[in-house]
Amino acid sequence: MARKKAAVDFEQSLADLQQLVERLEGGELSLEDSLTAFEQGIGLTRDCQAALAQAEQKVQILLERDGQLEEAPFDADDQA
Repeated sequence: MARKKAAVDFEQSLADLQQLVERLEGGELSLEDSLTAFEQGIGLTRDCQAALAQAEQKVQILLERDGQLEEAPFDADDQA
């Protein structure tokens, strides 16, 4: 199985997604271009959701250590 990108740049993916939405809402894309943009948007949305899930897991690791804030190693590859 192929490995995914090591780290997703959440802010860049979100900015790219916003640009795609603006292009789609502009209504000037052909049907084919709209479908392509929609597919790209789905991929970017999934990347953002994965990045948010990883961030949430890191926060949970920090907060669930016997009530003490304690940093623990986190390996994103083990979570996929």
